[in-house]
Amino acid sequence: MKTIAVIDIGKTNAKVALVDLDRFEEIAVRKTANGVTVGGLYPHFDVERLWRFIVESLATLNAEKPIDAISVTTHGATAVLLDKNGDLALPLLDYEFTGPDALAADYDKLRPSFVETGAARLPMGLNIGAQIYWQEQTFPELFANVATILTYAQYWSYRLSGVASTELTSLGCHTDLWNPYAGDFSTMVDARGWRPLFAPVRRASDLLGGLTAQPAKESGLPAGLPVFCGIHDSNASLLPHVLTRPAPFAVVSTGTWVVIMAMGADKVVLDEARDTLINVNALGDPVPSARFMGGRAFATLIPDPAITVSEDVETAMAARQCMLLPAVPEDSGPFPRARARWTCKEDALTGAERFVVVSFYLAMMSATCLDLIGARGEVVVEGPFAANPTYLHMLSAATGRPVLIGSQSATGTSLGAACLADGSRAQVHTAEFGGNVPETYRAYAKEWRAECGRSEAA
Repeated sequence: MKTIAVIDIGKTNAKVALVDLDRFEEIAVRKTANGVTVGGLYPHFDVERLWRFIVESLATLNAEKPIDAISVTTHGATAVLLDKNGDLALPLLDYEFTGPDALAADYDKLRPSFVETGAARLPMGLNIGAQIYWQEQTFPELFANVATILTYAQYWSYRLSGVASTELTSLGCHTDLWNPYAGDFSTMVDARGWRPLFAPVRRASDLLGGLTAQPAKESGLPAGLPVFCGIHDSNASLLPHVLTRPAPFAVVSTGTWVVIMAMGADKVVLDEARDTLINVNALGDPVPSARFMGGRAFATLIPDPAITVSEDVETAMAARQCMLLPAVPEDSGPFPRARARWTCKEDALTGAERFVVVSFYLAMMSATCLDLIGARGEVVVEGPFAANPTYLHMLSAATGRPVLIGSQSATGTSLGAACLADGSRAQVHTAEFGGNVPETYRAYAKEWRAECGRSEAA
């Protein structure tokens, strides 16, 4: 197999990318916005619109370069509830919907401990267990029709192959459903009687089967084309490094969420209240992790992402110590109780100056996450932030460790997902972010941390 089609469903955008395994590069990409449908029982994802985009993209890309296999990667915090006919029993809940919070007090009495699962208690539907509990209690008649529960990436591989499954990296990302140390479902799953509903647990790299007749007809691809199980998107970014890079190291996977995972980390006590957690990598191993909504913050704060920033502006802002302090958005990340504030006049900043301050903020949030999970060694930045020198400069200053530039592609997770077809051909294309770090940058990082400490103490 040489050319792998990767279906990559992010919270903000959906993509289908072709990856050439020989070159280990993306050679073609089609993408669309992934909005949330507000009508119906609750805000949800429009899976049929996404399905049309997927099959049309597969057809277009296959005409450019024949596809040899299909892999899938998606965001987490999404469960798919199917009835006995394989149709949706309930819509795919948008994990930013606050509905599950209405039953938070009841759910908190049922959920397993952080010690058992490594899953922090998160708001809205960010814990899949909270989603399922809310759906079960709020729509009991519809929930009674649930015959199978799938994790999200595996819903798409099911649509393609007809084989239902759940998968380790998707079950192991702050779901409350999985015990990463025992490699089994959590005690809550059995207590609620949900275990029989979950499709069989598979590894991300398992070959589920071949493309079935209907999707083959819709996409123009040959029936029987290999379809792999699929992987949670942050773990897709991590996988090529796990397969090729000796520990210790950390990967900073950037997108709507910035997810930071440390291999070979120091043993530290994770703080559930600061959005640290245990993820499960594609090999089934527990990985200390931390996260914050960095991509969402950047999109909220920077109306024009194409701004050009000169080195003089960057160094001047470091010397001025103009700062944005946590947290944007609020209620998640390492400072969940903090309210964002600027230490300088926000409305007096030019577009370039604002870009610098926001990029510094994102770098300091990333450095804080790295500290919280005991990360050691090289820091590899994947995704859009890898193309932001201002972010990389401050991250280097704040960590004091080598910062490597990984994939800068908008579909960087697709390379890791393509590894599922043949892990032996995984490669990592990284370059060290060079240059001297001025003392003013280190001083900025020190003062930013001190300001956060003062804010928390106030």
